[in-house]
Amino acid sequence: MKISEFFRKKSPVVSFEFFPAKTDEAEEALISTVKSLKELNPSFVSITYGAGGTTRTKTVQLVLKIKNEIGLEAMAHLACGGHTQTEIRGILSELQNGGIESVLALRGDPPLGQKCFSPAPDGFKYASELVDFMRKNFHFGIGVAGYPEKHPEASSKAEDLKHLKGKVDAGADVIITQLFFDNRDYFSFVDNARKAGIHVPIVPGIMPIKDVDQIKRFTTVCGAKIPQNFLAELEKAKKDPRKVVQLGIEHSTAQCFDLLKKGAPGIHFYTLNKSESTREIFKRLKKEGMVP
Repeated sequence: MKISEFFRKKSPVVSFEFFPAKTDEAEEALISTVKSLKELNPSFVSITYGAGGTTRTKTVQLVLKIKNEIGLEAMAHLACGGHTQTEIRGILSELQNGGIESVLALRGDPPLGQKCFSPAPDGFKYASELVDFMRKNFHFGIGVAGYPEKHPEASSKAEDLKHLKGKVDAGADVIITQLFFDNRDYFSFVDNARKAGIHVPIVPGIMPIKDVDQIKRFTTVCGAKIPQNFLAELEKAKKDPRKVVQLGIEHSTAQCFDLLKKGAPGIHFYTLNKSESTREIFKRLKKEGMVP
């Protein structure tokens, strides 16, 4: 089922995101995690794509395995970086021939060690170009990324919204946001997007915090911020990993309740390939009738 079709239903769309494992042992653990979350009946799961195409083979193999062997609807991420148009066409053909119906189209980050993104010869410079190529040549449901606190490279929120509208105008069906920890940023982003003429579903991306130093690194890279009072709680609990995880669960649960009550079309969980926090949050949402 294409990603766009899930959002035609009235029930909130819940999805989980994973990244390809680097070792055989880690891959076995990842598959176990995906299987354990299958019982929660997510609408779909997504598999990330490494900068510069570094996980091309693993991403494709994993998304096909999840769809065709585990039996969950799966969406592949695909980034422009490191690929010519011919290579992009080959990857998309492999996905489509394997039964994958949805792709999250991204420009992608610069490879490690590079400060600026540089397209491959005959490659795409912007995600909007990839979306346009996919819409004209394939039959995927297309997702794109949105940034409630703006993309780190954008000079302003207005400029960032202009680029986002370009992706939607090129054919994107759904926007999935970068992680955030203050729901006011999400609702302001949605309001401004609607005023800019963007009318596709905008799905909030939620990451339950599990490690203080890790999330500080993530937010530095992606431009998100952690509310000061919440950060102070995390820093105070830093030496107690279980307490940090519990604080992450409580904060993300409160975010999800608020988001769904106020009309968000679903929740996209950044799982970091772990199931415990996501499972607990989902259980609480389910108990209150917030998710199917």
